Amino acid sequence: MDHLPYSGSKASLLTLHGKERVIAPELFSGAACEVIHVSGYDTDQLGSFSREIPRAGSQLEAARKKARIGMELSGLPIGLANEGAFDVDPFARLFPWNYEVVILIDDVRQIEIIGQSSGQAQSFNQSVASWGELEACLAKAQFPSHHLMLRPDNQDHSECQKGISDMSALRAAFDWAMSLSTNGSVFIENDLRAHANPTRMNNILLATQDLVSKMNTLCPQCAKPGYGITALKKGLPCELCLTPTSMVTAKVWSCQACEHQEEVPIPDQKFADPSKCPFCNP
Repeated sequence: MDHLPYSGSKASLLTLHGKERVIAPELFSGAACEVIHVSGYDTDQLGSFSREIPRAGSQLEAARKKARIGMELSGLPIGLANEGAFDVDPFARLFPWNYEVVILIDDVRQIEIIGQSSGQAQSFNQSVASWGELEACLAKAQFPSHHLMLRPDNQDHSECQKGISDMSALRAAFDWAMSLSTNGSVFIENDLRAHANPTRMNNILLATQDLVSKMNTLCPQCAKPGYGITALKKGLPCELCLTPTSMVTAKVWSCQACEHQEEVPIPDQKFADPSKCPFCNP
């Protein structure tokens, strides 16, 4: 593995939520890069999924800031960080969706490499008025493998209990929230921190695998690592009416160091099936 660009390198990773469990082994096995776990900073101060502290800036900006703090604390010129975000799915806009980025900042080569992944999220929430109603929600919340947070009244209440992972703790948190409730209800939701949400942790793993692939791929123009697929070109014409569809025609490869870009067509593909056509199959 000595031929890999990051073989023998060390990279800091600032996290308090167990992300080193998936990121470190992947970097070591895939890129021969050793991850140094840094925990001397409360990353929730940069924004928390429990909403006490809003995130300043974009998802990518938050990841950059985490990586820089980890580099400063460790004294290493290479740093890693992850940041997640949640929205509705980009297709039907019906399901909760998780977007993950894992960034590598390399001050030696003066580049940054970004791994990405997205997929359906485990992000359930509901107001309940009784212990029986709460118990009926547990399967949808995938409890206890996915931890829970509880608040009095509604999602905007300033107090919450999080990281709830067993029935006795859940009952105690419910009684606590109900005792503070002014409207007789308790707001239950999945804890979206990585160590409390295995579905999110798996998306972080997939983003790390994307990062490792880019770390190992050199740009054909400048020979720096980080060359990878950054976009998909759509518009494959319908076989019947030639209307452009949402089907992919090419993958766009880009280098963040020198901005070299190349479109690679999807092989053996000229037309889209009419079932994918917005005109033939509206």
